[in-house]
Amino acid sequence: MDNTWYHIENIETVDSPSIALYKEHLEYNIGKMVSLVDGQTDRLMPHVKTNKMPKVMQLMLKSGIQRFKASTIAEAEIAAEAGATAVLIAHQLVGPKVDRLLEMIPHYPNTEFSALLDNVDSAEELNQKAEEKGLKVQIYIDINNGMNRSGIEIGPRLDELIAYLKICKSLVLSGLHAYDGHLRDPDFELRNQQIEKGVQDVETYFDALRIDYPKAQLICGGTPSFTSHLLQEKRITSPGTCVLWDWGYGEKLKEQDFKHAALLITRIISKPTEGIITVDLGHKSVAAENPIDKRVKFLNIDGYELLSQSEEHGVIKVKEWDKYRVGDVLYGIPYHICPTINLHDEVSVIENGKKVDTWQITARKRKLNF
Repeated sequence: MDNTWYHIENIETVDSPSIALYKEHLEYNIGKMVSLVDGQTDRLMPHVKTNKMPKVMQLMLKSGIQRFKASTIAEAEIAAEAGATAVLIAHQLVGPKVDRLLEMIPHYPNTEFSALLDNVDSAEELNQKAEEKGLKVQIYIDINNGMNRSGIEIGPRLDELIAYLKICKSLVLSGLHAYDGHLRDPDFELRNQQIEKGVQDVETYFDALRIDYPKAQLICGGTPSFTSHLLQEKRITSPGTCVLWDWGYGEKLKEQDFKHAALLITRIISKPTEGIITVDLGHKSVAAENPIDKRVKFLNIDGYELLSQSEEHGVIKVKEWDKYRVGDVLYGIPYHICPTINLHDEVSVIENGKKVDTWQITARKRKLNF
C-alpha cells in the first residue's frame, strides 16, 4: 500500500480537529466482515456503537447485513430508521429507558427490537410495562462468562430467571448473549483457547435451553473474539470496531485484515519552544481513557512523543523542529475509535483522495426522537 494513502488533496476543505472517513477502506472492511462468515450475513449482528452513522448503516444493509446490536436507544433508532430488521439493545434498560424503548417499538413495525436482561426484578418491570401497552418484547439473557461487568452467571439464579420468564405474558425469550471483551491476547491461538474456555459452559447451557426454545440464538463476543466465534456456526457474531478499525486492535489482532477507515485530522497551531509543536488535538477530540502514549499514532511525522494533552491542545516533542510550520496538517490513527467517534458531530468523507461529502454522527446524541 502507498504509504501516503491517507493524504487528502483538498485538505483545505477539512477543518481540524476532525475525523476523516475513507470510504474505500470502509467498504473494504464491510466486505471483509461479510466474507469472513462466507456470506452468511444472518450470522452477523454488528455493533452500531463504533460508527453511530446512518450512512454507514446503509452501506452495511446494502451488503446484506440486516441485524445489529446497539448500546443506546439512539443507536437502535438510527438502525431502525435505516431499515434494520432486528436490533438488540445490548444494555439492561433501567429508568426512563424502559419507557423509551416501549414508545419506540410501535413506530418501527418492520424492526424487531430486543433488550438484555440479567435479573428477575428488571424482567418484572419490563413485563409489566409492556403488558400495559399491549406489546411483546424480545429479550436475550445476558450471561456473565468471566468479564464481570454485567450479566448473570450460569447457576441457580439463571434457572430462576428463565422460570420467571416462562410466566411473563409480554416477554419472549430469544436466546443468550455472552460478551467476552476482556479476552484480547495478541496471540490468536492463546486468545482462541481462552474464548472457547469461557464460552464452553454457556454453549452447553444453550444447547439445553433449545429443547424448550428451539429458535433461541446465541449471540457472542465483539471484534477481538470475532475470528474465534465465526468458526462455530451456531453462534451469531457481533464485531463492531472492525468497520472503522483503530490502532489498538490493529496492534493486537494481527489475524484480522481490516483497514484504517477513520483518521484524526489535526493542525499545528504553535511552536512555543524549540523541539516542541502544539496541535489542536486535545482530549475533547480523541479518546483519553488510555495513557498519553496510547491515544493517537501519527502517520506523517517520525520520532515524536506526545507529551501532554489539555482540552484543546496536544503538545508534541519532535525531531527536526525547523521543518514544521504552523498550519501543517497531521494525520493520526486513534488508539480507540469508538469513544473518539463519540466526541465528534460529523466526518469528512474521503473518496479517491478528496473530500466529497460530510456525514453526520447522528447517534452520538443520547436522545433523538425517543
